[in-house]
Amino acid sequence: MDVRIALETTLTCPECGHQKLETMPTDSCQFFYECENCKTILKPKAGDCCVYCSYGTNPCPPIQESGGSGCNC
Repeated sequence: MDVRIALETTLTCPECGHQKLETMPTDSCQFFYECENCKTILKPKAGDCCVYCSYGTNPCPPIQESGGSGCNC
């Protein structure tokens, strides 16, 4: 079965609601992200491997590849 990996996600800042379309790296996780609107530094929620999994419309590529069973970042 061929799994399609989404490389883009829309991040939503939990502080101000600002949204931005971002391209995710395929070989690493992103632990910090600065909202360009309110300058809040986003960090992953407890149990998530990165900001994409916590605040994005799509989880990071390693999580997508594993079927949601964990990240090896």
